[in-house]
Amino acid sequence: MRVLIADDDSSYRRLLEAILRYRGYEILEAPDGQAAWNMLQNESIPFVITDWMMPGLDGPALINRIRQAQFPHYTYIILLTARGGQDDIVGGLQSGADDYLTKPCDLGELRARVAIGERILDLEMRLREAMGKLEMLATYDSLTGLLNRRALIQLANREIARAQRESSPLSAIMMDLDYFKQINDRHGHLIGDQALMLLATLIKRGKREYDLAGRWGGEEFFIVLPGAMLGEAESVAERLREEINNSPIHLTNQELVYFHSSFGIAGLDMEENDDSFQKLVLHADIALYQAKNSGRDRVCIFSPEAKD
Repeated sequence: MRVLIADDDSSYRRLLEAILRYRGYEILEAPDGQAAWNMLQNESIPFVITDWMMPGLDGPALINRIRQAQFPHYTYIILLTARGGQDDIVGGLQSGADDYLTKPCDLGELRARVAIGERILDLEMRLREAMGKLEMLATYDSLTGLLNRRALIQLANREIARAQRESSPLSAIMMDLDYFKQINDRHGHLIGDQALMLLATLIKRGKREYDLAGRWGGEEFFIVLPGAMLGEAESVAERLREEINNSPIHLTNQELVYFHSSFGIAGLDMEENDDSFQKLVLHADIALYQAKNSGRDRVCIFSPEAKD
């Protein structure tokens, strides 16, 4: 773990460095608060030991800057002070320090306080990892790794609002696997899941980095293409359709399971006032229904006449 020692007393810095480096810590040094602050802005340093009295930027001022900076990780701070009064200790902790030590500090106490800080930072890291996993579960479909429906709606609404502000095109693709129930009935749900995962892989590989792709439900998927005209979305869908047709699943008995997909395409109509995500989904769904009724394994573009 990296520890930054900020102290204008070079001999005291060397003492702390020797003790902590012997314990396996990576030590960085700063002769004053400003130098420490410059280092913290450019490097990821989770642990700071700072003296109170330093020229220019003192310890409490440095701590205040760290707390206001809102770094992506928590910074654990021990404040060193020659002031041993109760009011001084309270003031140091109120500045944002996690702990304090009076100078000259007992070396055993120093090691113990640093170990406490390390445990707290380790706990904070594990909590962040757990929160990240929860966020993943709340955002992505567990089977396919694509956006789930809730996240897709939220992000798509954001893209639609941007398209409206900038008067730029936006298209969407609604697709699903043809005769998916027959795949499950004949080969089992595990093969059906493999088909969905393979389809998701093909979607990820074929989309642009800023396109949104999610599992709409069951075997249905939805792709939002910001900046794309209907013709561009049609080309994307056609390429994906051909890839799906040429990507069978290999069973253990060497049998190949081919599957196909149908596509419906719709776009925002900037001349209408109701450019909502719900309308975009409805129009793409109507076009998908048309593709199904026309023989499946094809791409259809929404037209207003299709609603009648």
